[in-house]
Amino acid sequence: MSSARLSLTVIVGSVREGRFGPVVADWFVEQAERHGEFTVSLVDLADVDLPLALPPTPPALQPDLPRPEGMAELTRRLDDADAVVIVTPDYNRSFPASLKAAIDWHYTQWKAKPIGFVGYSGLSGGLLAIEQLRQVFNELHAHTVRDYVAFPSYYLLFSPDGTLRDPKGPEDAAAVMLDQLHWWGSVLHDARRDRPQITRR
Repeated sequence: MSSARLSLTVIVGSVREGRFGPVVADWFVEQAERHGEFTVSLVDLADVDLPLALPPTPPALQPDLPRPEGMAELTRRLDDADAVVIVTPDYNRSFPASLKAAIDWHYTQWKAKPIGFVGYSGLSGGLLAIEQLRQVFNELHAHTVRDYVAFPSYYLLFSPDGTLRDPKGPEDAAAVMLDQLHWWGSVLHDARRDRPQITRR
């Protein structure tokens, strides 16, 4: 593709009152902007109308599915994205229901795009959620990149002002993941343009 920056959408997956997700997401957005190869946009699912009840015809079978008006900006950001990063905690050894709803309301928006993860929680650092999300996105013909960023015991790692007490390790991990997202994002951008997929279900 051209030297134009890729579009990266970062999604805050938790909508729980008092959640820590926006702090982690703001930190990651700063890393992505510093990386220099992306135009970054942030979507907080707490600001999105996300009904848990899906329509009778699944989005996979209805590409032009009408969605709630409050979901329009999320859909637009996903349509425009060359890559997506999910910021997620572990809830009961899995990922939040809000995130599953956002995923399930869409289908073509994920197809042939790279997905990265930033996890945070107690002991696992969000890895339990991340491993389950890899399976979900595989079903949607997305590509999850190998490396990730994890914050185990995140409440010990961040200062009250939202900065990391010891930033080097997480910053290095973010840079590696962003490099992978850029490579895959560039390759898949061109592939979607030049060789559209034919999927038989």
